[in-house]
Amino acid sequence: MLPKLPPLRPAAIAARIDAAPNLVSLFLDRADEQPASPFLVAKVGGQWQTISWGEARDIVASLSAALNGIGIGKGDRVVLVSENRPEWCLADLAIMAAGGISVPAYTTNTEADHLHILTNSGAKAVVVSGPKLAKTVLPAALATDTCRTVIAIEPVAEVQGLAIHDWAKLIGGRAALQDEDRTAVRARATMKREDLACLIYTSGTGGAPRGVRQHHGAIMRNIAGAIAVIEQDFFPGDVPGELFLSFLPLSHAYEHTAGQYMPIGMGGQIAYAEGLEKLASNIEEVRPTFMVVVPRLFEVLRMRIAKQIEKQGGLAITLLNQALAIARKEAKGERLSLAEKVIDQALERTIRKSIRAKFGGRLRAMVAGGAPLNPEVGIFFTAIGIPILQGYGQTEAGPVISCNRPRAKLKMHTVGPPLGGVEVKIAADGEILVRGELVMDGYWMNDAESHKALKDGWLLTGDIGHLDKDGHLVITDRKKDIIVNDKGDNVAPQRVEGMLTLQDEIAQAMVYGDRRPYLVGVVVPEAEWALAFARDKGLPTDMARLREEPEFVRAIQAAVDRVNARANVIEKVRRVIIADAPFTTDNQQLTPSLKIRRHVLRQVYGERLDRLYKD
Repeated sequence: MLPKLPPLRPAAIAARIDAAPNLVSLFLDRADEQPASPFLVAKVGGQWQTISWGEARDIVASLSAALNGIGIGKGDRVVLVSENRPEWCLADLAIMAAGGISVPAYTTNTEADHLHILTNSGAKAVVVSGPKLAKTVLPAALATDTCRTVIAIEPVAEVQGLAIHDWAKLIGGRAALQDEDRTAVRARATMKREDLACLIYTSGTGGAPRGVRQHHGAIMRNIAGAIAVIEQDFFPGDVPGELFLSFLPLSHAYEHTAGQYMPIGMGGQIAYAEGLEKLASNIEEVRPTFMVVVPRLFEVLRMRIAKQIEKQGGLAITLLNQALAIARKEAKGERLSLAEKVIDQALERTIRKSIRAKFGGRLRAMVAGGAPLNPEVGIFFTAIGIPILQGYGQTEAGPVISCNRPRAKLKMHTVGPPLGGVEVKIAADGEILVRGELVMDGYWMNDAESHKALKDGWLLTGDIGHLDKDGHLVITDRKKDIIVNDKGDNVAPQRVEGMLTLQDEIAQAMVYGDRRPYLVGVVVPEAEWALAFARDKGLPTDMARLREEPEFVRAIQAAVDRVNARANVIEKVRRVIIADAPFTTDNQQLTPSLKIRRHVLRQVYGERLDRLYKD
C-alpha cells in the first residue's frame, strides 16, 4: 500500500538545483546553510561516526588546496579507487574543487583494467584507499607515462618512481590556512554546467571500457528530476533531511548520481553500509529513508523474507498471501472491494508494520535500477509495504532516464515515465532515443564511438521499447549484446569469449548471464586438442562420448579457470557446458561473417545453461 499522495506543488529543491552552476557550488551552498547538521556516517571501530556538513566542507577545501599544491589543476584527471566510505565522497568533491576531473574506477578491476583507464584518461594522479587496492593500482600507475602521483587514504608502502602522499598529512598540513582555504574553494568553483565533471568508464561492445564524459549539468539534471519525484510524491510540506544508505559501488554511475549527489542536493545524510553480509543489521541501525538498489538485492531480500514468514507458518502465511493478492489486483489497475479494503487496513497494522520495522521503520521507498526488475519482485515488496520505484537509465544519460512514481501510477512491467527535462522518442526500428541536458558530451578520446551513440543531439540507447498509453516507458529487448548482470554491472561478452578462445582447449565460446548473479557459458573444444587428449588418456575419441567423460570435463574447466584467474570478478565464468557440435553457418549458429548468433545459441542451450544456476 502506497502512502496517500500530497497535493501537487512546485518542486522547489529541484528548481534550486537547476539554477546551480556546478556540483561543487551545490555542495558548498548546502554546507554553508547547515554546517552543524550530520552529513556522512560510517562505522569506525564498531561505532557509527558522523562528519558534519561543515566538517566535510573544510576537508574538501583543505584537500582541494593541497591537490593544487602537489600539481593537480584545471582539467587534470584523477582516478579514484576506493570502497564506499566518507573519503570517497570527499575525494570526489575535492578533485572537482581543485579544477580536476574525477575518474571513478571499480575496486574489482584487475591491474590491466586499471592500466587501460589510467592510460586512456591520461590521469595525472590516483587516489587509493589503502594497501589492498594499491596492489593492483600502483603497478598500473608505474606502467603509464602520466600518472606519478598517489594519494593514499590509509598508509601504503613507498614505491620507487611514484610520489605517495598521505591523505591525513595533506589535509592536516593546511590546518593553519583553513579560513583562507574556505574562501579559496568558493572562488575556484567557477565551473559551468556544461563543463566536464567526471569520466565514468563503462564496457563497450568490443569489451574495452569507454570513458563517458559526464558534465556537471548532466548529473544535476538527473538529481533534480529524481528529487522532483520525491518532493511531489512523498512530502506534503518541506522535505526533511533524508538519510540514504550507500551500498552499491560509487564507481557505478547509478550510485554516484543517485546515491551520492541526490542526497547532497537535498541536504540529507549518507550512511555507508559495511557490506552485503551486514546490510540487514546496518538498515536497522541507521534507519534509512531511501535506498538505491539493484534488482539482485531485492531478489535476495525477497527470498529471506519469504523463508522467515514460511517458518512462522499459520497466520503469517495467510497474511502474506492476502497481501500478495491485493498487490496483484492493484498492479492490474483493478479496484479493491470493500472487504479487500478492510483486509488491506488490517495488513497495514500487522505484517507490513513488522516488516517495515526490519527496514528501520522510516523507509519511504527503495529505488531499483541498473538492471531489469522482475515485476513479481516489485509486486512482492509493494504487498509487504515497501514501495519500489523501478527506473531505467544508462551511464551515457547521467544515468537516470525514467522512473516509476506513485503520482503517475506504479506499473511494475514498465520503467515509468521520463524524468522532467528528458525527451524520449522511439525510432522507426523501435530503438529508444533520449535527449536533454542529462546526455553525455561523448566518449573520452573516442570520436568514432561518440558519433555512433549521438545523432543530432539524441542519444541512441541501443535498447528497444515503446511508450504505453500512460507515457510509461516499456523496455522490450536489448539491441546490443552487453550483458547486464543482476547487480547492474555491464559485461562485454565478446571480451570474455575472446579470452576463453585464446586457450588451446577451446575453439568457440558463448557466455550467458543477463540478469543473473554470474556468468556461465557454452564452449566448443578445439578438435585437434580434444583428439590428442582422448588418445593420451585412453578415452573415447568420439566427441559425443568424450564430452561426458569427467576427466575431459575437468580439463575444459581448468582452461576456463585459467581465464578466470586473470579476469575481474564480473567477468569470471563460473561453470560451462560443452556444446553438442561446433558453431557453424550450416546449423545457423554463425552468421555468414562468422559471428555467433546468440539468439540461436540461447534457443539450443538456454535450458541447460539455466540449470547451471540451480544444480
